[in-house]
Amino acid sequence: MQTTSPLLGSIVQSMKQLSERQRVIAQNIANSETPGFKAQEVEAPDFSSLLATGGVPHVARPQVQVTSGMVALGVPPTSINRIVADSDVSETKPDGNNVTLEDQLLKMGETQTDFTTMTNLYRKQMALIQAAIGHQ
Repeated sequence: MQTTSPLLGSIVQSMKQLSERQRVIAQNIANSETPGFKAQEVEAPDFSSLLATGGVPHVARPQVQVTSGMVALGVPPTSINRIVADSDVSETKPDGNNVTLEDQLLKMGETQTDFTTMTNLYRKQMALIQAAIGHQ
């Protein structure tokens, strides 16, 4: 039994991804002067499961479950979102650091705008649900 609609579930998933992206951007900014540091980015969420219809097969990325034994051997616990090397960098400094503050601030603004949009969508969905059950 599903307790939330696919739309609300995807909004929540998107908000979690944006929150993680903001954390990674802040980490990039904090390490902007660290020699050899490479900028990171959070991989965009996969919403392909929302497009699957009545038995139509689709290809999904394999999911690896990290066990406690794997963590004991030094494998970092997985999060919902994959953190990957940022391929959208504009320059690399002589010390090997490729974090550009301007790029990171643009990404932070974009993330803030997207999060605000998702928050508004969530509020509107909740208002529709409350109206449907008779609460104002």
